Amino acid sequence: MASVLDRIRSGPPIVADGGMGPLVSAAAPRLRCPEEANVREPDTVVSLHLSFIHAGAELIETNTFGANRPKLASRYLEDDLVAINEAGVKLARDARQVSGREVFVAGSIGPLGESEEAWPEDRGPHFAEQAELLAGRGVDLLMVETFFDLEELVTAIEAVRSVSGLPIVALMTFGEDAETIGGVGAARAAERLADLDVAAIGANHGAGPASALTALQAMGGTALPLAALPNIGLASMSGGRVIYPHSSPEYFAEFTAHARELGATVIGGCCGTTPTEIATIRAALDEQRAPRAPLEVAERELASAVDQDEVETQLAEDLREGRFVVSVQIDPPLGANYAGLVEVAAAIRDAGIGAYVDVNDNATARVGMNPLIVSAAIERIVGIETIPHLTPRDTTVMGLEAILLGAHAEGIRNMLAVTGDPPDVGDYPGSGGVYEIDAIGLTHLVSHLNQGENFNGKAIDAPTSFFAGVALNPNADDPELELDRFRRKVDAGARFAMTQIVYDLEQLDRFLDRFGGPSPVPVIVGIFPLTSYRLALRLHNEVPGIVVPEDLQERLRDAGPRETEVGFAHARELLAAARHRAAGVYVVAPYKKPLSVLELIAG
Repeated sequence: MASVLDRIRSGPPIVADGGMGPLVSAAAPRLRCPEEANVREPDTVVSLHLSFIHAGAELIETNTFGANRPKLASRYLEDDLVAINEAGVKLARDARQVSGREVFVAGSIGPLGESEEAWPEDRGPHFAEQAELLAGRGVDLLMVETFFDLEELVTAIEAVRSVSGLPIVALMTFGEDAETIGGVGAARAAERLADLDVAAIGANHGAGPASALTALQAMGGTALPLAALPNIGLASMSGGRVIYPHSSPEYFAEFTAHARELGATVIGGCCGTTPTEIATIRAALDEQRAPRAPLEVAERELASAVDQDEVETQLAEDLREGRFVVSVQIDPPLGANYAGLVEVAAAIRDAGIGAYVDVNDNATARVGMNPLIVSAAIERIVGIETIPHLTPRDTTVMGLEAILLGAHAEGIRNMLAVTGDPPDVGDYPGSGGVYEIDAIGLTHLVSHLNQGENFNGKAIDAPTSFFAGVALNPNADDPELELDRFRRKVDAGARFAMTQIVYDLEQLDRFLDRFGGPSPVPVIVGIFPLTSYRLALRLHNEVPGIVVPEDLQERLRDAGPRETEVGFAHARELLAAARHRAAGVYVVAPYKKPLSVLELIAG
């Protein structure tokens, strides 16, 4: 039997197995992860290995893709790490012995499976630990696979090489445009991996065979052998089950012919591929089938930055020129009719005070209309510029990108990134927020879109031109944390800031003194006219970040029926003082009397 390295380098192509993970999960559904089957359902694992061998696979992968310490720890299986990895190799070798065929056993090593923010400072030891276990039990090679982060893959390869001299096949997962979700192109990945001690490089998992072929074509510039092990296609959900498309044998036969023509010496499958597809690959190689149609890759045309509306927003111009900015903050409707809000915005426009309108995003976690949609309607119907708020509390990163791109298409340019009030205090007690990213991450996301790429660095059709602001709380309980977050927001690309509501501008002065000087971006101060002593007590005692000075509380208490007059007088004083100490103000419109602030601003 030729060595696996000789076969990879010189051929004929090796037929690899298919998607073990989904098949294990389907056969043993009560396991915490597919890898647990190695110690809980070993007969199932051996049976699946045998099914691929009988279909014609010459290379089977151990059921250890997610058997690194961080992934197992997330399933409370960390104590079984050694047993799961060693059993994974033993079961694959047992299947080879039972079959009586010449089969290579590859140790499967996947990424850590955590978000980048949660990655340990040194990831290498986790990969080295798993590789050492697999190599020690007798695998023939190591498949370091399904990576979308190139640097993590490089780290994994270097860690594996530090403990083992076995051949390494390095695989990344690509989309239809031969890029990972992290924005790494296949050609760039191949160039980087070619400098490492690997036996072959290629594509696995991903969007399907067509995507794998596109990636292979882009990776063909190096002298390294290639490998292609794609998913059967895009998965979908049905009744809580993951469903894969029914790819025809003819389609996989054509994929095999193209992969071989592009230089692939390892050809197999990933998620959704079964012994049926592997048998098709085997037959296509045995017949030395030629492609029936040429492989054509059409690159998507991207619009250039010059195609975009690069006109500066009025808000951006006012802040740049040092003109004092005034905005009225309103809440979106709690129902599906924004007519009343449009009327309020029209009244603000007709007042001739040059004010903007900023729209809350589900303030106090009460469900209302999406502020970006409301703002688009206001700008279209009324013609007044808006500053919609947006929180990552309720939406995934993918959802946030979709919302922002749609808003940009509708003409929205200003936006304020806010953390958002905790969801369990609002309309749905006990619910949890999404928070895949925080307000800092949301600012990063907007900056990425403005650079023509998504959050992961992958190119979008054309750059956006958002003017992004962030929230600032000078009354924070932990001022050092707030200072650090403000610095990080500015570094992420914030162009202006809007404070939490303040009732004493010295609170902002003290905050900026601790910051080390003037704010690096214009600051717009929040003013909420107090209409009663009771409101002052509630804001001071119940709303985080709002401090109502004791002397103001006493004046409201002693004012009796004149309490609203006292509250508005104080708001006028704040507004006048802010003209000399801030870039502008936003005034929160009182509940049920939103237009009462017009006289305050005009005065």
